[in-house]
Amino acid sequence: MTPRRRAALAGATAATIWGLLEPLDQRLFRCSYSDVALVGGGRRGFGFLIHAANGAIFGLCFDAVRSRTSIDQRRLALGLALAEHTALWPLMRFVDRDLLTSPRAFALATARHALFGAVLGRLA
Repeated sequence: MTPRRRAALAGATAATIWGLLEPLDQRLFRCSYSDVALVGGGRRGFGFLIHAANGAIFGLCFDAVRSRTSIDQRRLALGLALAEHTALWPLMRFVDRDLLTSPRAFALATARHALFGAVLGRLA
């Protein structure tokens, strides 16, 4: 398998694991925010497909950066995932202003992105 294809598959896998763990992390953080439901327009099954596709695209972007740097791939994947989360979180105001101002939602999303980055870096 080519590194590019492996990175895309790793991203899709990481996004799927994230989605499967959402019910657990929602209880832990006492926050009902769900990325899978958000991207699926409230339909969890459709959301899983979109979320996995987004993960694959992120994996491809990760692979492009990885090929141009000497940073350890696990650190790079984690850093890129957290940077993406931090940079895009302010756009939440266009989706749900309550989530934007919720410390629990931000912490939950941060933990999810950290998990995603860790899995991506390990599998890629």
